[in-house]
Amino acid sequence: MVSTPTPLCDFGWKAPDFSLPGIDGRTYRLADVRGRRGTLVMFICNHCPYVRAVVDRLVRDVAALRPLGIGAAAIMANDTVRYPDDAPDRMREFAAEHGFSFPYLIDETQEAARAYDAVCTPDFFGFDAGLGLQYRGRLDESGRQPAAPGVRRDLFEAMRQVAETGHGPAEQRASMGCSIKWRA
Repeated sequence: MVSTPTPLCDFGWKAPDFSLPGIDGRTYRLADVRGRRGTLVMFICNHCPYVRAVVDRLVRDVAALRPLGIGAAAIMANDTVRYPDDAPDRMREFAAEHGFSFPYLIDETQEAARAYDAVCTPDFFGFDAGLGLQYRGRLDESGRQPAAPGVRRDLFEAMRQVAETGHGPAEQRASMGCSIKWRA
């Protein structure tokens, strides 16, 4: 396993649309998950130790952002032939186990991941109400470790700021995780 950091935020970059199947059998477009004050698009997977370490905090923060007008979706783009732990049946189990309250989508062609220039899991893209990028950073400083009491919730605070002002923080720290498992 090699940890891969994400690039920093390209403020104002527009969110690409997508049409992806969810684990619930529905097909979702960006408009279906868009919030009135902002949208969070997350690239995650089931097997990555970085995702596994933060998933419960991520679920908590997405739920806390919803009343602020932030919509969210998670996208799994890994090659499921080489990484069967990320297959759709496992995605359903993972989402149920952790209480996902947001769509969990599969990017079988990896076109959405390429359009977003996603590089790792987790990779967070926080957009304003007009779908301009305002945050591309980490969930919090804990990485793969348990979060210390009172740890700063970077993603939550950034998206709350986006909801309140339309702008993300000037200083952002890159997310880090396992590389996207691209098809050959």
